[in-house]
This record gives sequence, structure tokens and C-alpha cells, in this order.
Amino acid sequence: MVEIEGRWLSNHEICSHPGVSKDTVYKWIDKNEMPAHRMGRFWKFRKDEVDK
Repeated sequence: MVEIEGRWLSNHEICSHPGVSKDTVYKWIDKNEMPAHRMGRFWKFRKDEVDK
């Protein structure tokens, strides 16, 4: 498995972490329930922030 601590995760990678769909992640972002960072047209995530 690829080391994910300390690097930015893509939407695909963060969906597999809690085992939810992309739609669920986008809903959580819209409700400010998931910390996400916009980088251009992509959302990026830090695993440690999501775990909190």
C-alpha cells in the first residue's frame, strides 16, 4: 500500500479511506463537515484533518 500520511490525497483516495462514495464526500464538503482544500479544479485532502 502507498504511504498516505503527510501528503495530499485525491477524491478517489479519500473516498476509499472511510469507504464512502464521491457523492457523499461532496455533500460533506458542501456542509463543511469534511475539511477539504481546493487546488485549481480539484479537491485535495489531508488524512489527519479528515480523521479529526
